[in-house]
Amino acid sequence: MRYRSIFVNIGGFSLLVVLWSLISLQSVVSHPFARIAIDKTVLAVSDAAAAIVEVSPSVLGSRGQSSEWVNVNISNPHPDVNDWIGVFSPSNFSASTCAAENPRVVAPLMCTALIKYKYVRYGNPNYKYTGKAILKLQLINQRSDFSFALFTGGLSKPKLITVSNTIAFANPKSPNYPRLAQGKLWNVMTVTWTSGYSIRESEPFVEWGKQGEKQRRSTATTLTFNRNSMCGAPAKTVGWRDPGYFHTSFLTGLWPNSLYTYKLGHKLSNNTVIWSQVYQFKSSPYPGQSSLQRVIIFGDMGKDEADGSNEYNQFQRGSLNTTRQLIEDLKNIELVFHIGDLSYANGYLSQWDQFTSQIEPIASYAPYMIASGNHERDWPNSGSFYENYDSGGECGVVAETMFYVPSQNKTKLWYYVDYGMFRFCIADSENDWREGSEQYKFIEDCLSSVNRQKQPWLVFLAHRVLGYSSSLFYYIQGCAEPMARESLENLWRKYNVDIAIFGHAHNYERTCPIYQSKCMNNESKEYSGSLNGTIHVVAGGGGASLSEFAPINTTWSVFKDYDYGFLKLTAFNHSNLLFEYKKSRDGKVYDSFTISRGS
Repeated sequence: MRYRSIFVNIGGFSLLVVLWSLISLQSVVSHPFARIAIDKTVLAVSDAAAAIVEVSPSVLGSRGQSSEWVNVNISNPHPDVNDWIGVFSPSNFSASTCAAENPRVVAPLMCTALIKYKYVRYGNPNYKYTGKAILKLQLINQRSDFSFALFTGGLSKPKLITVSNTIAFANPKSPNYPRLAQGKLWNVMTVTWTSGYSIRESEPFVEWGKQGEKQRRSTATTLTFNRNSMCGAPAKTVGWRDPGYFHTSFLTGLWPNSLYTYKLGHKLSNNTVIWSQVYQFKSSPYPGQSSLQRVIIFGDMGKDEADGSNEYNQFQRGSLNTTRQLIEDLKNIELVFHIGDLSYANGYLSQWDQFTSQIEPIASYAPYMIASGNHERDWPNSGSFYENYDSGGECGVVAETMFYVPSQNKTKLWYYVDYGMFRFCIADSENDWREGSEQYKFIEDCLSSVNRQKQPWLVFLAHRVLGYSSSLFYYIQGCAEPMARESLENLWRKYNVDIAIFGHAHNYERTCPIYQSKCMNNESKEYSGSLNGTIHVVAGGGGASLSEFAPINTTWSVFKDYDYGFLKLTAFNHSNLLFEYKKSRDGKVYDSFTISRGS
């Protein structure tokens, strides 16, 4: 690749534009910006004085909110149907170089990536004739100011016309997007959040307690990462954006199944305290406790924009529907597992803020437990089991820093969760799970150490399909993940794992209770007693582009659905479990079964 740089001045806005020429590099990443021919950009300075972009309000979040809608007023004397607005943050999107490190980095190769873009015509169907339009865009607090650039010429021959006024949140550094997670003990809840405050600027803490009782304070640790923490482009180059700081506090000694309130705080050097809003959560039941316990499980959700803008990786069409359904049913949810492929930022770090903002109503209320997926972890020569470019250069650093999991090592995301009558064993499919590996030993320890009298419901979770799937891409390669069944199926059989749930394949599928490709139980809806095998479920339809099924019918596949959806497990007691698959578009149940056992 080669590039050239030129300085321009638009309305007093100094801009260093880096124009790239692509040499025989084909797009292998699916996002709209791959269609933007930055190498053909022309700076239409002569039009800059006449075209105007004004954004209001200029101050956002004046009531403490972390998101707000803005009006983008566009006036252009030379309108075109393909004019578009690009949103930048920080507002001064100048930069000097972008190293070409990754063959999967394709246009746009701008040294500061856009956060989102939208065609101007969406603000006025007559824009081509009037030159006037108003776009409504939603912004979230991302610790910096914003500007809006007007481009004409479409995506193939873009011309930068002018740049708007800058706008910002009243306190860009304020604490936002809390994410709960169960600690290493059942009676510990962790709270992780994002802010713009370094450890030198403030003392982070959580004020919390039971409703109506005296509140206490727990201090928080602070982490961050820098550009050099990334493994490659685009995370290290065009996709880099200052991530802010991540604070984690441990709320200990919780009483089981009790309601607590909490709020995030930062004590500044002048003793001023910056507060978040007040949140609440329900503590976990103790291991073996008999109570109504409801758990949500899905994978591969990603994020989407409520304003319809065409941001990076805009293929998670079901993502907002999944999020909305969970928010609507929040009072009937106690625990959430997102089993890999979280934001699909793929090296464009601004997308992680947007993801945590989208899930905040859920993650601030119920523990939001994650598993590692290929789009978080995989990168050549970084230690991942798979040597591909799927993380966009993040190589696990971003997810491992932004989310707490109760693992022994944050770079090895395998762990277990005891939640009342459930034992969940969460594997890291992006690390070696084969027999003799460190993770294999963990998996066997997790499965073998549970007391099935106290915790009868044993569930295995991982991102990639380590069991069974009829998805087309697995059919083409001949099986699910290589060596997976050979390494793990005997463990599932030996320790009578009830259900194994996976993502990665973006659809829904349920098998019969299976062992070595044979159905061990002819029932499909009402199971009683021992299953004699493990029910395998693919639940990767959280929001990313759907995966087609192979044109085959296997004897072990009970139910398949090419749609977006999620799972809900409900343990009524030690004897009765309800499994439900719900579609994201309406929240209705489309597949279900029960397991009943003697008390």
